[in-house]
Amino acid sequence: QQLKFTTSDSCDRIKDEFQLLQAQYHSLKLECDKLASEKSEMQRHYVMYYEMSYGLNIEMHKQAEIVKRLNGICAQVLPYLSQEHQQQVLGAIERAKQVTAPELNSIIRQQLQAHQLSQLQALALPLTPLPVGLQPPSLPAVSAGSGLLSLSALGSQAHLSKEDKNGHDGDAHQDDDGEKSD
Repeated sequence: QQLKFTTSDSCDRIKDEFQLLQAQYHSLKLECDKLASEKSEMQRHYVMYYEMSYGLNIEMHKQAEIVKRLNGICAQVLPYLSQEHQQQVLGAIERAKQVTAPELNSIIRQQLQAHQLSQLQALALPLTPLPVGLQPPSLPAVSAGSGLLSLSALGSQAHLSKEDKNGHDGDAHQDDDGEKSD
């Protein structure tokens, strides 16, 4: 009598198994949906990192081209300098070539802090107009490669100002109408 199955028992057992399978299906569907959303999130992150990487790559190529052009300008201007200034410029160029990663990180960190400080100061300034002839302080946006360029620009300004004081700038200005190296 125990082995004898009735139709209603079989239907109940099939119904229970169906509900169990349906519950498993729903949990698997939820897990699949969760994985699909994680996949789309990962793809979004991948695209974002790819765009950042591409932008950094472009910036690095741009900075490399700027360095190449500035190096060419230095090479063109160097013969017009006095022997003493030539040695100073060559020494500065060699020091610039030997910049280490920790130095760059330190420079970038300082520039970011200065930029953030200037932004905070700009927010704290009253909205009254400045007297004629005064400009509000502003810093250029800082990127990974601009720190070294800022230093080289400051160094070249220092050398040019020394040159102007010594009166050796006459020869350098004659070349302005000549060739351009692009």
